[in-house]
Amino acid sequence: MAFTLSEIMAARRQQSQAQSQAQRGNRTTVEVDEYSTNPTQAFTFYNINQGRFQPPHVHMVDPMAHDTPKQPGYTRFVCISDTHSRTDSIVMPYGDVFIHAGDFTELGLPSEVKKFNDWLGTLPYDIKIVIAGNHELTFDQEFMADLIKQDFYYFPSASKLKPENYENVQSLLTNCIYMQDSEVSVRGFKIYGSPW
Repeated sequence: MAFTLSEIMAARRQQSQAQSQAQRGNRTTVEVDEYSTNPTQAFTFYNINQGRFQPPHVHMVDPMAHDTPKQPGYTRFVCISDTHSRTDSIVMPYGDVFIHAGDFTELGLPSEVKKFNDWLGTLPYDIKIVIAGNHELTFDQEFMADLIKQDFYYFPSASKLKPENYENVQSLLTNCIYMQDSEVSVRGFKIYGSPW
């Protein structure tokens, strides 16, 4: 199935408008992506700006409703990213294992990490896994050391931090398994996490 550029751009506008309307309601619900039943269409839609139009070989799966009872022996993963310190109004789906794949803060400030950790503590998942993203600046010790030496700061809030305020910022994540270039086995699944 092929899509014209105008069809893809119209779909993006429609999705953007729907997101804006949902945000005005002051609560955001994590929804199943409309393209989850058509991986080829999803690949085309989300990669239009990257110049790649040849979809990979994919297999169709039937999505399940969020509230579908879990069958014995199954594990449900809930994977999100890019919450950027805006977790207060997110309604999360049911699941067993939660993975946040980066950008849970704006800059990785200790106050942001503490707030995120508090939110993690309210989530009902049996296992919570967190991986830093490019916005968690303070998790990258080399970057922070270079940033503080610069005369011109791209990130003034982070550059004013003293090393003792960020050297162990990962230790603020007490309500999850924090992964950095590491692997963990969860219910028979191996998960590798690296922010780089």
